Amino acid sequence: MNPSEDCGCTDPATTPMPHVAPVSERHRILIIGGGTAGICVAARLARLGQKGVAILEPSERHYYQPLWTLVGAGEARIEDTVRDEADFIPRGVKWLKDAAEEVDPVRREVRTRGGLRVGYDFLVVAPGIQLDWDKVAGLRDALETEHVSSNYDVKLAPKTWRMLQRFQGGTALFTHPATPVKCAGAPQKIMYLAADHFRRTGVMERSEVVFGSGAKTIFGVQAYARVLEDVVKRYGIHTHFEHNLVAVDGARREATFETTREGQKNRVTLRYDLLHVTPPQSAPDFIKNSPLSSRDGACVGWVRADKHTLQHPGFPNVFALGDASDLPTSRTGAAIRKQAPVLVENLRAVMAGRIPTARYDGYASCPLTTGYGKLLLAEFDYDGKPTPSFPLIDTLQERRDMWLMKKYGLPQLYWKLMMRGRA
Repeated sequence: MNPSEDCGCTDPATTPMPHVAPVSERHRILIIGGGTAGICVAARLARLGQKGVAILEPSERHYYQPLWTLVGAGEARIEDTVRDEADFIPRGVKWLKDAAEEVDPVRREVRTRGGLRVGYDFLVVAPGIQLDWDKVAGLRDALETEHVSSNYDVKLAPKTWRMLQRFQGGTALFTHPATPVKCAGAPQKIMYLAADHFRRTGVMERSEVVFGSGAKTIFGVQAYARVLEDVVKRYGIHTHFEHNLVAVDGARREATFETTREGQKNRVTLRYDLLHVTPPQSAPDFIKNSPLSSRDGACVGWVRADKHTLQHPGFPNVFALGDASDLPTSRTGAAIRKQAPVLVENLRAVMAGRIPTARYDGYASCPLTTGYGKLLLAEFDYDGKPTPSFPLIDTLQERRDMWLMKKYGLPQLYWKLMMRGRA
C-alpha cells in the first residue's frame, strides 16, 4: 500500500476495488483502545464538544496498573486498582465493545474481531502493549508454581506479596526483558521493596537478591542511574546486565538467560527460590502486521508517529500515542498525560486543514520505589535531561513525600482528573 494514496492522490473512479464486506458504520474520529491513552484523548475531545467520536475497546474493566507494584509489596489492595470501563467512556462518545483485528489506512477502515468493518475519517491508535508470556519457554507452567509470579498481571500481583511473606531465604531473582516494557522501572521497583522487606524481617542475611536484565544499565537516564546504583549497593543486589530471560524450568527452579559477548550468544542458567518475571512485551499483532507500523531498526512493529506532533508520517489522518507507539521515550502513564493534549490539539488542527504545531518534548516520569516509604521520582525528556515538576525540592534523592504521592496522590489524579480530560 502506498502511503500517498491516503492523501487523496488516487481517483476512485479508476482505481479497482476488491470485493469486501460493506462498512458497518463510520465515525469522524475512531480511537483504537480504551486504556489510559484512549480514554485521555476521548475525554479531552468530549470536553471540547467534538462530535462523532467512537472508542474501540473490548474490555469491561479498566485498571490503574502503576499501583500493582504496591499490591505486590503488600501496600495496596488489588480491588482498588480496578474500575468499570463504562464509568470512563465520556458522554457523547460511542463505545464499540470489540477488538481491532486489522487496520487498513488506505481505505480508512478497521476490521474487528466481531466481524465489523468500521470506517473513520481520522484515527487515533492507542491499543496499548501486549505481554508475550510465550516468548519465555516454560514460563506459563512456572507461573503455576508457588515460587514464580509477576506484577504485570492483575491476578498475579497479590501472589507476589504472598511469595515475599513466605520467603525464608535463598535466591530471589528478578528479571527485566530485552524488549521495551510498560514502565521500564517497574521490574526493579518490586526488587527494592522485596529487599527492604527481607531486611526488615531478618531474612536478608541468608538471602541473595539478583537482577537479571536484558538492558545495558540499571536506568537509561544517567542522573537517576547514579542514585539507583547506590540503592543496589545498599541492598547488596547482584546485577547481571545484557542477560535476557529465555526459559524457566519451574520444577527445577531454574531460569535461563541468553547473553551476547563479542558477537557470540551464550546461555547462563541461575537457580532461584523466588522468581519475579517481567515478560517480554510488544505492540499488538494487528499493529505489527499493519502498514502503520515501523519497519526500521529497534522500532520494528510499533506504530510510527512523529516524535513531536504524534502524527503518522505516512498517513496524515492518523495519530498515535501511548505504549504501542514508536515514540523514543518511556512507556508510562505520565508520558501519556503529556502526549494526550498535544495529540488532541494537532488532530483538531489537521481536521480544520491547518498544520499541526503543538509539540511533545518526550516528557516521561517513573516513580521508582526504592524501599518502603522511599521513592525516587525520575522525570526526563527526549534528551535524557531531568525535568522536575517540583522545582523547589530535590527529586534527585529518595523521598518519603514522593512515596506518599505515588500511594495516595497519583491514583486520585488518574481516576478523577486524567480519565476525565482535566489533567
